Amino acid sequence: MSNVQEKTDVILIGAGVMSATLGSLLKELAPDWKIKVYEKLAGAGEESSNEWNNAGTGHAALCELNYTSERPDGTIDVSKAIKINEQFQLSMQFWSYLVKRNLIRNPKDFIMPLPHISMVQGQQNIEFLKKRFKALSENPLFEGMQFSEDTEKLIEWFPLIMEGRNLTEPIAATKIDSGTDVNFGALTRMLFEHLKNEDVEVHYKHSVKDIKRTQDGSWELKVHNLNTGKIEYHRSKFVFIGAGGASLPILQKAGIPESKHIGGFPVSGLFLVCNNPEVIEQHHAKVYGKAKVGAPPMSVPHLDTRYIENKKSLLFGPFAGFSPKFLKTGSNFDLIGSVKPNNLLTMLAAGAKELPLTKYLIQQVLLSNEKRMEELREFIPNAKSEDWDIVVAGQRVQVIKDTDAGKGTLQFGTEVVTSADGSIAALLGASPGASTAVHVMLEVLQKCFPKHMNDWEAGIKEMIPSYGISLAENPERFKEIQSSYAKTLGLTQNDEVVLDSQLTM
Repeated sequence: MSNVQEKTDVILIGAGVMSATLGSLLKELAPDWKIKVYEKLAGAGEESSNEWNNAGTGHAALCELNYTSERPDGTIDVSKAIKINEQFQLSMQFWSYLVKRNLIRNPKDFIMPLPHISMVQGQQNIEFLKKRFKALSENPLFEGMQFSEDTEKLIEWFPLIMEGRNLTEPIAATKIDSGTDVNFGALTRMLFEHLKNEDVEVHYKHSVKDIKRTQDGSWELKVHNLNTGKIEYHRSKFVFIGAGGASLPILQKAGIPESKHIGGFPVSGLFLVCNNPEVIEQHHAKVYGKAKVGAPPMSVPHLDTRYIENKKSLLFGPFAGFSPKFLKTGSNFDLIGSVKPNNLLTMLAAGAKELPLTKYLIQQVLLSNEKRMEELREFIPNAKSEDWDIVVAGQRVQVIKDTDAGKGTLQFGTEVVTSADGSIAALLGASPGASTAVHVMLEVLQKCFPKHMNDWEAGIKEMIPSYGISLAENPERFKEIQSSYAKTLGLTQNDEVVLDSQLTM
């Protein structure tokens, strides 16, 4: 075929946090490899990774109640929370390594310390929170968590939420000071600046139209150069598809057996953003509540302090919505176009199973502004409509696949799909996503470059000291690592950090 470029080692599709992370890891482990990036939009981190398109919670399961579940015997299963926290620790170590090496600078531009709080109302929910607190407090990763149902203490923790509240219904919360707010858009842009300095070719306004296997086993991409209007062809030994909602359609074009029987269901989101500086100043935490019955886990209501462009903001949401687009900048034909003969039954089974979710999404789409304000007033009783504007958040595509639980099961989480020979990998799914990018990209390295892992192990351990060990089972090592990255990333609190779990009854 004419105008095929020379073969490169790695092509990354999409300039989001996942491609940025994989590219940065590979540049440290295999500095001689030639890497190219193709992104449809005009810059890095403009879709799912953008700071306005996600919650920016450094997802460490410190406050997200959907990562802990109650077993039939009444005990609390905290295994998922511990796993997600361990994964977030890998990200913190890698970012710290990059800052120490001066490969990225000014960590305060992408990460800030911020208390993480879980808040519940009603006696049944309080009992759940109390049990969750006790179960997590026994784990070194959650040291410093406090529980309280004392009104005075709660006013101290979140005055804005307590002001004007009718206290006929009991309320309780847990708080931990080691939480963070992460600006994944800023981090992504920093990582791409770093990659450009390492001679990675980054091509913006280049849309991948097709992908095919060549006779020698490499991959050929058909790329539309949106700047010139020309079609280009590029070949690579390895391709990573990290294109957010567009990953599934591109993976389907690759035609690998592993891409069969997988569907995607798009969920859009809205946030209310406070425009009143006096209100913004009264709140300093991420406060997560419980998801409503029938709501997807990504729709857990939360009131978040955010740092965007080094300015303090206050967001509430998300309100779920439905759009057939797989990206904010996508097409209304994305959902229909993703339905293929091999995943039609999978998609239909999901539709039949997920009627409560469908009903919930329809209700959310039909919410008036006043109804949204009513939901906000469950968090901020005195909230005034004129103090809040609406921002459209990013699209998320939930994975649907056939599992042991049955046909057409909706997956909540992040998934890597790789070909049997490891020459292509795609990232699908949503939360906790960006927070666990380093863990997910290490999984890609293990699956796709098994022959290199022995040689790379020392390099990975230099970047991520806890690689291969459980920090939950090595409390001393955890304290040492946490203290090191907190210092490098500027997360150290005032000298006094609450270290002992406190139970204020």
